[in-house]
This record gives sequence, structure tokens and C-alpha cells, in this order.
Amino acid sequence: MSQDSFQERTERATTHRREKAREEGQVAKSQELNSAAVICVGFLTLYMLGPYMADNLMTVMRHIMANASVLGSTSINFASVFSDYMLKFFVVMGPILAIMVVLGFSVNVAQVGFKITPKAMEPKLEKLDLLKGLKRMFSLRSGVTMVRDIIKLFVVGFVAYKVIAGEFESFFNLADMSVAQVAVLMGKLSLELALKTGAIILVIGILDYVYQKYEFEKSIKMSRQDIKDEHKDTEGSPQIKSRIRQVQQQMARSRMMDAVPMADVVVTNPTHLAVALKYDHENMGAPTVIAKGQRLIAQQIKKVAREHNVPVIEDKPLARALYKMCDVGQTVPAQLYRAVAEILAYVYKAKGKVIN
Repeated sequence: MSQDSFQERTERATTHRREKAREEGQVAKSQELNSAAVICVGFLTLYMLGPYMADNLMTVMRHIMANASVLGSTSINFASVFSDYMLKFFVVMGPILAIMVVLGFSVNVAQVGFKITPKAMEPKLEKLDLLKGLKRMFSLRSGVTMVRDIIKLFVVGFVAYKVIAGEFESFFNLADMSVAQVAVLMGKLSLELALKTGAIILVIGILDYVYQKYEFEKSIKMSRQDIKDEHKDTEGSPQIKSRIRQVQQQMARSRMMDAVPMADVVVTNPTHLAVALKYDHENMGAPTVIAKGQRLIAQQIKKVAREHNVPVIEDKPLARALYKMCDVGQTVPAQLYRAVAEILAYVYKAKGKVIN
């Protein structure tokens, strides 16, 4: 086993590692924030919409009780009445149900963003491993979760006791109150209890989210070897990339050499550089460099040129300027027109002769 496999994971996770963890369902998320939002907003919504919901439900119940004797006269009539009452029920309860769904979705998206990851829903056989299960049970994360739940239970219980204890005197007057007054008192007490409990859970949720974020960042840290391996997987190993560049250069060189026989002239310096020029006055606005090279490639260009009776002319300043200023496929710059024109005029004049 190599020493790299024992490297400590001290490096921050790369973007690719984070995306991979996200696809596997590994994200920093606290369920306590969901609970706090649902308790606070849910009870507040219920308190605000309570009178509307109660009135409508009471209307439905009165209608059912008043017509109970005729609702089941026929099976078809019963099915129709049942579906009608169920529709009314969902219309009454629909707003609070919709708010709960939107709220739960929004809190989750706020924590981890929106992305559908089917891979996270795939069954994992390793979760059935007893040893791994015991290891998770006695891990630091499980210990922190247990301590968090104990603290939450104690604090929520204490807050609930203080809220209810504060209303003990009102309980002695319940016998003298009307049903509506009792309902108002219970509603206010429930709302106060829910908001205070939700606030406590919200604080616990924020602290829990900070911890989950810390644990998540720690769990996806990478060693330097991991980063190197990932780079090889995503970008390709240096050896493969070097080989690809080598093959591409060989193919480009082969195409360039195939173009040398079509050149009008090859300008050299004379041993280190060679630049092949072609000019077609009908299709080109200016002479074009169709091949160039230095050292061995320059020698090869001159060899191919001589084999195909392409004039090879020595002009050190022009060869250096062309090699430096022009890439293969580019036209000659305007400042070199005169020098190139003189070369081409000489070649055309001596057409049919090989100039060494």
C-alpha cells in the first residue's frame, strides 16, 4: 500500500467533490430549523385562520347532522354527498396545508438549494452492516445528536411549564366562562406556547445547522493525493495529455509538409529557419505562409521543397521576420510586402529553374 493512502485529509473539498457529495445526498442540513419554522408559522397561521376554519367546519357539521337521516338513502347519493363534504373539508383546510408544504419546501431549499438527486434515494446495502451501524451509533455525531435532543427536551419542557404556570389563575375561572371564552383563552395559550417553544427550537436549530455545516465540511475534506487523482480523472493524466498534444502536433506537421509542394518559394535563414510562401492572386489578397519550422523541421521543409522543384531562397532578415510575425495559414503583414514581392518577382522571372 502506498504512502499516499495514509495521507491526512487536510485540504478543502473541490467543487467536483462537493457536487459528488450532493448527488449522493450528503448535505449540511438541520431538521430542527424545519421543526421551528413549522411550529411558529403553522400555529400563527392556525391562530389567524382559526375563526374562518371553525365557522366553516361548524357549518359543514350542522348540515351533516341536520340531514343525517337522508344522507344514506341510496348508495349513489351517499357517494356523491361524501365526496362533496370531503371537498368542502379540503377547501377549509387547504390554506394551512398549502402553507405548511410551501414552508417546509422553502426551509429545505434555503439550507441546501434545489436539486433532484435520484442517487440519494437508491437503497444502500451497507446500511444493513451491523458493525457499521454500531460505529455510527457510538460516533461523535450520534453523541452530539443525543445531547442536542436532551437539551431540547429539557428546555422545551421548562418553557411549556412556565407558560402554563403563568395561566394557573385563569384555569380556576374556566367553569364560569362560555365555550367561546374558553376557546379564546386556549387559543391564546396555545399560540404563546407554540411561539415560545418554536423560538427555542429555532435557536437550537441554528446552532445545530452550524454544527452540521462543520461536520459536513470535515467529512468531505480531501488529501492532496485525492486532489491529484481527481484532477487526473477530470482533466486527464499529464502523460495522456502530453501524448495527445504530441499526436496533434504530428498531424499538423504532416498536413504542413503536404502543403510544401504547393508553395511558390521557401525562404530560409539558411539552416535554422524555413518559411514556405504561396500566392494566388485570384484567391488571395496577399502571400500566405503555408509552412514554417526551425532546425530539423526547417531541414525537412527544404528537403520536400527541393524534391518538388520549389525554389529555396536564402534571406536571413526576411526569414526571421516571417517566422516571428506569421503563423501557418496567415497572410504576410503589410510591412513585409515589398521584401516578399521582390522574392516572388525573382522566382516568377526564373520560373522553371531550381534555385539552391
